[in-house]
Parts: sequence; structure tokens; C-alpha cells
Amino acid sequence: MLKIITDSATDMPREIVERFHLHVIPTPVVVDDVDYLDGATIHTEEFYQILDDVNRDIKTYHINPDMFEQAFRPYAKNGDSVIYLCFSTGIAATFNAANLARQAVLEDYPDFDLTIIDSKSASLGFGLVVYKLLLLQEKGADKETLIRAAEFYVNHIRHVFTVSTLKYLIKGGRLSKVKGTAGELLDMKPVLIVDSNGSLQVLKTVRGHKKSIKALIDYVTEHIAEPNCQIVGICHGEDPAALEFTKEQLLGVIQPKELIVSVVGCAIGAHTGRGIVGIVFFDAISDEFD
Repeated sequence: MLKIITDSATDMPREIVERFHLHVIPTPVVVDDVDYLDGATIHTEEFYQILDDVNRDIKTYHINPDMFEQAFRPYAKNGDSVIYLCFSTGIAATFNAANLARQAVLEDYPDFDLTIIDSKSASLGFGLVVYKLLLLQEKGADKETLIRAAEFYVNHIRHVFTVSTLKYLIKGGRLSKVKGTAGELLDMKPVLIVDSNGSLQVLKTVRGHKKSIKALIDYVTEHIAEPNCQIVGICHGEDPAALEFTKEQLLGVIQPKELIVSVVGCAIGAHTGRGIVGIVFFDAISDEFD
């Protein structure tokens, strides 16, 4: 049987996970030296409450080869064919760890048909690629078609997001303390993208959270292809006010075929804080896959 699997860095909405019985491998998160699994033993509401407490120590690490091996072996034993879409190598070492696990499983199951695809994406951008493949599989697409579709979507997914505070970017070393502190004092908000290599890049900085969200909308309208034919995603860090403002602004300028919403999980939220909000979409449409 052909299976599509992924990991929790997709921030995949629960209704999609349940609809497709999607196997989501959880990303580890460490709270005060205790290990948890994103979406399995810790969930976003509890996680952000912990994150809000400056006295708590929170770290993340990528899924290691042993964890991947545990996830892959049942499929190998069952004779399944698997496509695993993983978190961007530009942000985490997930792809390498998954390949090490694949080699270990192949020693015992040399016929195991596992394809590992670097999504070069994060959060719901990554999730949107997975969702598109699941929809294609539902229509009867074979593995070769799904792999070609994944290549197309990975090359055309766009992410743009902002954060309400810089302190987590400073803490994670993605922003210097001097620049970050000055930016906080001036209420400066970065507008970031995930580039074609799957790495984070600052597009611009603006003053004020609402202006930064409007900058997201501007980016979407500039780069989106045929929005009325698209599935567009909004992700947020347990911030209903930011979500509603973003939805209002977005739907005021485009009317997508479908809008999906997700909460940013531990893998990314630990490095951004509660106020992250992002929009994901495609800059091209394919007659073959859409």
C-alpha cells in the first residue's frame, strides 16, 4: 500500500490529519529538561502557556535517526511503499536523520520502497505541500506522479510571516541582541520568508504588528498565482486576534478556492513566540496537478 507520511513541523490542521489518517511523526521539545513530543504528549495551548513564562527553559531538537527508524520499520515490515516529506534542511537536520534511519531499515528490509523528500518548507507551507499530495492520492495518483507533484509544489510554495516580539529570535541567535533590543524599543517587526533553499530570510522590517501583517498581504498579492484556484493557508501562534485580522485583510483582496488555518506547533513556535502569523500559498498553478 502507498503511504504518505510527514512530521509535526507541518503544523497540519487536525481535521486534515483525521480525514486522511495521516501519520505525523512528532518533533521533540524539551521543557525544563523533560522531553515531550509535539502534538502527542504536549499540545499547542499548553505549550504557549509555558512559553509565555520567561522562567521556563524550552529547547527543541530534530527527530533523530532512532525515532525515524521506529516510525519506518512497521511500513517496511508490512511491505508498504512510502513517501516521507520532511522539514526543510535549511532549518533543521531532519532530512539527514531520516536517511540514516532509511539505511538502517534497508539492512533488514532491502526491498523497502521509501522516498524521502526535502520540503524546503516550514510550518503550514510544508503542510500545504503534504495536503496537495494527499488530495492527489485521493484521486488515484500513483507514486511517480506524487513525486513529480511534490517537486513542483516544493519549487513553488511561498511562505511569508511576521512575529509580535523579537525576543525569541534573539534567544535563538537568529537576531543579534543589540539589533533585537533596539528593534523591540522601536516596535519594529520583521517580515520574513522561507527562500528557495528552505532557509529563513528577512524581507523587510516595519513598525507595528498590524503594519507587518499588512506587509504579508502585500507580499501575497504580489506573488500569488490565480488565487481563486488555490488553497491558501494561514498559521498563527495561538493568537486569535492576529488570526482574525489576517483573515480579514487577506480575504479583502483575494478569494481563494479554500482557506486552511493552523496553529504553529512547538518545533517553530519555540523560536518565534505566541505572536507569529504567516501566510502560505503557491506562485504557480499546474494543469497536471491542480
